[in-house]
Amino acid sequence: MTEQSTTTDTPGPAPQDAPAPHPDPFAVPAEPAVGPPAPPRDRRVLFAFLRWTAAVVAFAAVGTGVAYGISRVERTDVPGLSTKDDGRWVFPALAKPTLPPGAAQPFAEDNRDGVHYASLGQLLLPAPRGSKPDTGLKLEKDEAVSVDTFLEEYEGAAREKMKQGFVDDGLRQIAARGWTMPDGTRTRIYLLRFHSSGFVDAVEGCGIDMNLNGVNRITADDDWSKAKNAQKTPDLADVSVFAEAPPTGDEEIRAGCVTAGDLQAVILQTHKGKVAPVPFHQTVILQDQLVH
Repeated sequence: MTEQSTTTDTPGPAPQDAPAPHPDPFAVPAEPAVGPPAPPRDRRVLFAFLRWTAAVVAFAAVGTGVAYGISRVERTDVPGLSTKDDGRWVFPALAKPTLPPGAAQPFAEDNRDGVHYASLGQLLLPAPRGSKPDTGLKLEKDEAVSVDTFLEEYEGAAREKMKQGFVDDGLRQIAARGWTMPDGTRTRIYLLRFHSSGFVDAVEGCGIDMNLNGVNRITADDDWSKAKNAQKTPDLADVSVFAEAPPTGDEEIRAGCVTAGDLQAVILQTHKGKVAPVPFHQTVILQDQLVH
């Protein structure tokens, strides 16, 4: 047999890369291909855009500041958003008085008779902003007043009978607070504490037949029903409000009576000419809230 020979190719040397041609130092380089030149931007458009951007940023900052300011101040302090002033006074925020340890709140489940264990001074309505203390009110220690001082608000003929009634009806003590506003309105609040609510019901010192000093006749306050309907206080059944029947003379007087458990509050307000109904009703309602 003829032996078949195999031929093995021996690899030769790797081919060398051709050397890079040397640039011709005298050749003029070709210019790169570019598109048509962009039209120049109108600078007025740019400046207008920048001005509008700055204005928007400034307006947003001012608007945020105004919104924050409105949320931080009272509505009546903002021009254009104020409500019509109806003459009401600005009183301090009412706070529940401090009770002795273990004492129950008035009208609680374990104090249905409405006994008030706090001091009478804590249960008197604080004076409003801008007022001055009534120096004509004869106050003793802890704003207590004597029975005779309280009875000075009534006609002389009625005083002896009322004084004896206080003895019979279990009067324990009287406290008072008074103030005068810049317009001359004078307010006196008397708080009478009795041994129990049953004695309060028998008191005749505050009502349609009360014989106030210098007053011919007391009548129902016609403005009270309007004020009561406008309030959010759910119950004002323990409040009675009266006005002086005409002719009133140089001064008018209005009277409010608040009954709360073992307490009887007598609110008197006088002013030369007429007593403004709004602050008077406001005073009566706030005193009622404080003792309930």
